[in-house]
Amino acid sequence: MYVDIQSLGEFSDLASQGADRAADALGQLAGANVYVDVTDVTLMAAGDLREAFAGREFVGVEIGLRGGIAGQTVMAFELEAAESLVERLLPGGGDGELVRSGVTEAGNIMTSGFIDGWADHLGVAIDMTPPAYVRASGTDILPDGTFDDDRQGVFMFESQVSSMDEDLEFTIYMLPEYAGFTEMLGHDGPVGDTGDAVPVNKLPTFNRMTEQGAAAAADNITMMTGTETDVDVSRLRFVPVQDVPAELGTETVAGTVFELHGDPSGYLAILFDEASAEEVAGGMIPTETEPGIGDMEKGALRELGNIMTSGFIDGWANVLDTSIEHTPPQFVHDMGSAVMSPLVSRLGQTQDHAFIIDSTVRTPDGNVRCDIYALPDQRELAAALDRIEPAATDGGSLR
Repeated sequence: MYVDIQSLGEFSDLASQGADRAADALGQLAGANVYVDVTDVTLMAAGDLREAFAGREFVGVEIGLRGGIAGQTVMAFELEAAESLVERLLPGGGDGELVRSGVTEAGNIMTSGFIDGWADHLGVAIDMTPPAYVRASGTDILPDGTFDDDRQGVFMFESQVSSMDEDLEFTIYMLPEYAGFTEMLGHDGPVGDTGDAVPVNKLPTFNRMTEQGAAAAADNITMMTGTETDVDVSRLRFVPVQDVPAELGTETVAGTVFELHGDPSGYLAILFDEASAEEVAGGMIPTETEPGIGDMEKGALRELGNIMTSGFIDGWANVLDTSIEHTPPQFVHDMGSAVMSPLVSRLGQTQDHAFIIDSTVRTPDGNVRCDIYALPDQRELAAALDRIEPAATDGGSLR
C-alpha cells in the first residue's frame, strides 16, 4: 500500500484547518480566545503508543464513519484537560451527567470540524453516527481493532490547543481507524519513479530503525559521561515545514546540528536543555570548569554529538542499503525555534511538509533530557523505503 506525499500533505493541512474550526467553536462555547499551536500527523508503532498512553486517563467521543471514510474515529483528550474545559462550559457543573454531556458536545463539534473539511476536499458524503461518550485508561480509548496487526502502527492527528487562559491548554488526539484511513489515501503502486509515494507498510520499519538509533545515542551518552540514560519516546511525524520551529518553542537549548549527505539527505539536530548540556558536558571534562557553557563544554558537546550522530544514522544506512555521511558538528546555543528555523528554511525550498523523527533520551530521574530531531528529504526517504526488501519489514515486532 502506497500513500502519495501530496495527498498526505493535503490531509495534514485539512487536519490543521479542522483543528482551527474546532478551536473556534470551543472558544465560542467557553468564552475564551482558543487557538491551535500546531497539528501533526504521527505514525506511532503500537508498542510506542501503548507506552505513551500508559497511566493516562482520557475522555472523548467515538464516532462511526461511513462513505468517503469508513470505520471508527475517536476524538480524545486527557481527563484533567476535559475537566477544565467542562468547568468553562458548565461552571459549577461538577461530576456526572453535565460533565458527560459537556464532553460529548465539545467532542462532537471538534470531530465535525475535522470530518467536514475532509468530506469537502474529497467531494464525497461522510456520514457520522451520533457521538458516544467514552472514558478509558491508556490505549483502551482507541478504536476497536487498533492493534489487530502490531506491524501497521497507528495514525494519529495531534493538535496542541492553547488560550490566553492557561487552564485551557490541552492536546486533541484524533485517531481514525487505520484500515479506513489508509484505504482512503492509498493505492497499490508508486506514483512513479520520482519518490512521490511512501510505502506506508514500511514506515513502521523506519520507525523501528529510528528507535534503535536513539537507543545507540543513549548508550553513547552513558558511555562517555557515566550517566545512565534511556529512550523515552521515538516517533515519526508528518508536519508542515513552517510549523517545525514551533515544535521546539522558546526554551533555550544547546547542542549540535549536522547536515546529512546521502540517501536520504537532510538534517539532524541533537539538543539538550541548558541544565542537561552542562551536566553532560561536565561528565566528559576531567577538570572543574566555571559554571555555564564555555569553550570546553562546547568542545565536549561537539564530540558527543559527532559520536551520537554516527550511531544514529548507521542503522538507517544498513537497512536502507545506502551510504549516509554527515558534516562536522555545528554547535548551537539558542532558543529551540531559532535553532530549527534555518534548517526548515532550507528544507522548505524543495518541500512543503517534512517527516520529522523525534526521539527523547532521559535519565531515570529526569534530570538530563536530550531531544534528537531528524529531518530527511521526504522524496529521498520515500525512494529509499521503497527499496527495502520485504524480509526487512516482515520480521519481528515493533517493540
